[in-house]
Amino acid sequence: MKFTTFATADGRTRLGLVDGQNVIDLNAAQPQVPADLRAALAASVDLAAAATAALASNAPRVPLVSLTLAPLVPEPGKTICLGLNYYDHAKEGGREKPEYPWFFFRGKSSLIGHGAAGQLPRVSEKFDYEAELALVIGATVPRHVSQADALQYVFGYTCFNDMSVRDYQKRTPQWTIGKNFDATGGFGPVLITADELPPGATGLRIQSRLNGQVMQDASTTDMIWSVAETIALLSDCMTLEPGDVIVMGTPAGVGQARTPPVWMKDGDVIEIEIERIGTLVNPIRREEG
Repeated sequence: MKFTTFATADGRTRLGLVDGQNVIDLNAAQPQVPADLRAALAASVDLAAAATAALASNAPRVPLVSLTLAPLVPEPGKTICLGLNYYDHAKEGGREKPEYPWFFFRGKSSLIGHGAAGQLPRVSEKFDYEAELALVIGATVPRHVSQADALQYVFGYTCFNDMSVRDYQKRTPQWTIGKNFDATGGFGPVLITADELPPGATGLRIQSRLNGQVMQDASTTDMIWSVAETIALLSDCMTLEPGDVIVMGTPAGVGQARTPPVWMKDGDVIEIEIERIGTLVNPIRREEG
């Protein structure tokens, strides 16, 4: 199954079921399904059954390209990101494999959907891209879950662009400030349910392209910590809940590691593509004022 989240004219967000090149408003077609992905997962709605019924119905379809897409989970309970989770990216940053994942959080005001503008902040020119795999938790994860059991709690996978303000990121040993500028977390465009991908979304090609030029090109197999191990490690510390998001880190090729560095500018277009999942596209616009 393939899902998306779109915005209505009055600013509300709606959970959409993707049917080829079209989208069904799942709540309108199946009223027992909340109009928000996080709420639907928290309510333990059988989304597969609801989606199957909606696809077989005469529910109205709207072209996907005609919709304004929102972040797939507009208000996650938690968005947990990994730094330095690809061997080559750690090396290009002058670091060996960390002994433990470098976790940081993102807030909801940093998130944007496919097609929305990534905001180049007024206070910096060092605006970087990061192609990343993201996953959405589908059910509450027991504390201290084993790696063998961890993947059953993943609802699906999508693309993420962890756009980073590098000079602010380096102002403090904690990366949070450089990762939470408004409108810097591209998230979407669609979520593919876990059953349609290899376990842990391994073996998928992941790329970033800046103005059509390939900047990053790797495989999700190259991650240091797999999806299963990451979930297990986090469950030692916290309760992962339905609708929580985990963003799995980026491979080598980021702008700050290049000679000379490559920073995103006003008018650029950045694409993140993950094999079998889709392509997330965001134009870059300078912050006004």
